[in-house]
Amino acid sequence: MDDVSAQGPRTAARDLPPHGRRSAIDAVRARIATSISLGLLQPGERLPDQADLALGLSVSSMTARRAMASLAEEGIVVRRRGRDGGTFVAAEPPAAALERLSLGATDAALVHELVDQRLLAECAVTHFAAVRATSDELGALEALTRRMASATDWSEYHQADDEFHRSVAAASHLGAAVDVHAAILAELYGHFVPYPIEALHRANEDHIALVHALRKRDVTGAVAIAHAHVDSLHSTMFMELARRT
Repeated sequence: MDDVSAQGPRTAARDLPPHGRRSAIDAVRARIATSISLGLLQPGERLPDQADLALGLSVSSMTARRAMASLAEEGIVVRRRGRDGGTFVAAEPPAAALERLSLGATDAALVHELVDQRLLAECAVTHFAAVRATSDELGALEALTRRMASATDWSEYHQADDEFHRSVAAASHLGAAVDVHAAILAELYGHFVPYPIEALHRANEDHIALVHALRKRDVTGAVAIAHAHVDSLHSTMFMELARRT
């Protein structure tokens, strides 16, 4: 559940429209609305500032700004000025607007297909990272787990999470396969919705265990951790949507 790394430009600059023909702006609106509908973002909760919001959702700053302006017009978020200002989830977001904007069963089905694709790619790069990762690469991965452990919101966490998984792939030294992994990761991250930081910190325990296995050159253990970590997305992403299908 997920920032520019040494492996290339961040996905934020790509601004992919992941939801079929839905525009990038509408996709952001849908992801925020879904998170509110599922109770992952709470009424009155402050959202990250525009730059961090864009990085946390892997979109451009302009897309994030336009999407939040649109949500404000619909009363789903409110903007306040001043020292304690910012963008907040409305105290009573309009239920009809949330229902209209939230992701549906078609989105959930596509996400589960992407999770399966990522599962294959993640296990492959993890296998070879356990064999080929350098001491410097392992040290960088450990530093990223500490960043995630100290993250105070979902955007900050996602930025480190994105870099972590790309860095594991880079440590595999698999050449073109790293690019395949990056493309799948970017598309899947285009569907992620904000999660409470407590849940993300629990997910980071997998990252810590993975780095430990990589340091031990434990191929079987590392792949098992990566498999379980990615496979859990089947039950944690869009959980309410899954119950509706």
